[in-house]
Amino acid sequence: MRKLLFTGSLGIAAVVLMVGCSKQKDLEPSIPNDVKAKVQALGFGTSSLQTHEDGYMVEGDIVLTEEMLNSTPASLLLRVGNEEQYRTTNLVNAGTGRVIKVSISNRLPASYVPALDEALGRYNAEGLRITFVRVSSGADINVVQGNGNYLASAGFPTSTGNPYGQVKVNSRAIGTQPQSTVATILAHELGHCVGFRHTDYMDRSYSCGGSPTNEGASTVGAIHIPGTPTGPDANSWMLSCIGSGQNRPFNANDKTALAYLYK
Repeated sequence: MRKLLFTGSLGIAAVVLMVGCSKQKDLEPSIPNDVKAKVQALGFGTSSLQTHEDGYMVEGDIVLTEEMLNSTPASLLLRVGNEEQYRTTNLVNAGTGRVIKVSISNRLPASYVPALDEALGRYNAEGLRITFVRVSSGADINVVQGNGNYLASAGFPTSTGNPYGQVKVNSRAIGTQPQSTVATILAHELGHCVGFRHTDYMDRSYSCGGSPTNEGASTVGAIHIPGTPTGPDANSWMLSCIGSGQNRPFNANDKTALAYLYK
C-alpha cells in the first residue's frame, strides 16, 4: 500500500516510494492484457499493477492471487464513492465468534513480536466477533519476511470465508521504526486480510501527497461501509501512505467500519 510506502525520506524506503508510487504508466507493461482486464473487473486500477511472488499486486500492497483473479464475486450493495471506508465482497465468516490465529516468522526482527501483539490488541479491544491471538504454529495468518518494492503486502478473504493467509513484511525497507509504526503497518495489512480496502483508494492525494489518483472501481470490489464519512479521513488506519514514525490507532470512523462488519 502506498500506506506501506513511507512519505518521509528513509534511505531505501525512499527508493521504494519512488518506484512504488509511479502512477503515470503501468509498472510492468509486459503483464498480459487479460490479467489487466481481470484486475479491472475486480474493481482495481492497473496503474500500479506489478507482479508479486504470490500473483499480482495493486495499490502498493494488495495481493491478487490467481484464484481471486478468476473469481466472479457478487456485486451487491456497491457504491462508487469518494473517501469512505470500503470493504471487499468476501468477508471472514465470523459466525457468533471466531478466533483468528496469527504467527510471526523468526526471520523478522524480534522487535516485531511486541509490535504484532500491539496490532492484535487494537482489534481485540473493539469487542468484535473476530478476535486475534498470536500462536507459534497452526496459524490462519502467517506474518513472514517479504522482499520487493513494498513495505508489506497482504490479500483479501477467500470465497469460503477465511482470512487471507499471509502478510509479507519487508523489514529491510521499513528500517528502524517505532513499535507503534510497525504495529500500524501490521494492523493495516491484517485489515486487508479480513476484508478492508484502502480508505483513500479514490483519491490518494491527501494521504500520499501529489496529484489525486483514482484507482477506479467497476461492478465489484469496493463496497461502501454505511456510517463512514464522505470526506477525507486523514487518520484512518487503512490509508495508503504512512509517514516515518507515524502511529494510526483506530479512529472513530475506523471503529464504525469495524463494528459494522464484525460486531
